[in-house]
Amino acid sequence: MTTSTAQSAPVGYRRGDSGYRRITAALFAAGMTTFVAMYCAQAVLPSLATDFSVSPAVSALSVSATTGLLALAIIPASALSERFGRTRVMIWSALASAIIGLVLPWSPSMGVLIVLRALQGIALAGVPATAMAYLAEEVDRRHLGAAMGRYIAGTTIGGLAGRLVASFTLDLSTWRWALEVAALVALAFTVVFVRLAPASRHFSPQPVGLRTTSQALAEHLRSPALLGLFATALLLMGGFVSLYNMLGFRLSAAPFNLSDAVVGSIFLMYLSGTVSSAIAGRLADRFGRARALMTAELVMALGLVLTLPTSLPVVLIGVLLFTAGFFAAHAIASGWVGLLAREHRAEASSLYLFAYYVGSSVIGACAGIAFSAGGWTTMVGYVGVFLAVALWVAAVVARLARRTAR
Repeated sequence: MTTSTAQSAPVGYRRGDSGYRRITAALFAAGMTTFVAMYCAQAVLPSLATDFSVSPAVSALSVSATTGLLALAIIPASALSERFGRTRVMIWSALASAIIGLVLPWSPSMGVLIVLRALQGIALAGVPATAMAYLAEEVDRRHLGAAMGRYIAGTTIGGLAGRLVASFTLDLSTWRWALEVAALVALAFTVVFVRLAPASRHFSPQPVGLRTTSQALAEHLRSPALLGLFATALLLMGGFVSLYNMLGFRLSAAPFNLSDAVVGSIFLMYLSGTVSSAIAGRLADRFGRARALMTAELVMALGLVLTLPTSLPVVLIGVLLFTAGFFAAHAIASGWVGLLAREHRAEASSLYLFAYYVGSSVIGACAGIAFSAGGWTTMVGYVGVFLAVALWVAAVVARLARRTAR
């Protein structure tokens, strides 16, 4: 009886299986379409400000509206996937986002553009809210890390591709065509995802209610250590998006006067995050998560300071360090959440992502106010305050984690 049960038990996809190749390729495409759509607008912020005669803070709302509404929708989307299935929620989410993306470049006003970007954020929420649970259910535990890595790579490269595609198109045409081309790229990856994503084999629909979901969320919010990590996500992502939102304004103006294509190529710095996040994981295992997290945050702070001079090589080194430090810190903090949350880990991850995108939306939007008020120096001070608070929070989380482990 035991042998028969073991033989009939479902087995997850393993590396080398055709199913493993399909699901990881599908999730890579899902990460690409999500982040191309989410961050392509960041490359055209100066053009939006000029064309619609609005301030940098208002143009930055085209990014913040998407991430802000995504943050609000991510927990409900996660709950819907428990009831209606992982692939169904992700497919409809990606398709709805792609359709909105094709329409929004032709917005007649900044207000309409912001509203459509907000709707796109709601549509997008189903992919990040569901992707990790989908992989965890369908992939063998021994091969899950590599599968997750491919999905994260898709999100990283998608964020980079969205900015680069829009930037290079902008150098040849208008911001409208820049966003349209980015939308077509996102649609192409959506089609790849829909065609490749295997149907769920190990998913069982669960009754979803406000009470059960609220209880799971409340349990995590009562943990001071987890609250600290949620705060870390908010502070670091807010600072990261703030710098990149305003970077185009600085580099396209005197004394740099760089073209749109050259400014867009600065987003290649994202590739440093692919390397630093992998290194950070090994350093966290060897030296401890708290020490590794604070080191990554200090690297961010050093990079931020190096963006102050008017020497382009020094600024580029600063942006490189800031970017590498951010992705390293994000990798450590997000992994730490999974270790501290003994139960209901999906809800804990949703709360982390909620804080992550709230930081992107709120802090990223307010960066435009700081930049308009006092230029780059004031903007650096603005981000520096959040980094200082994040360092203090990391020290507190370290003490709480040590106390819990005793």
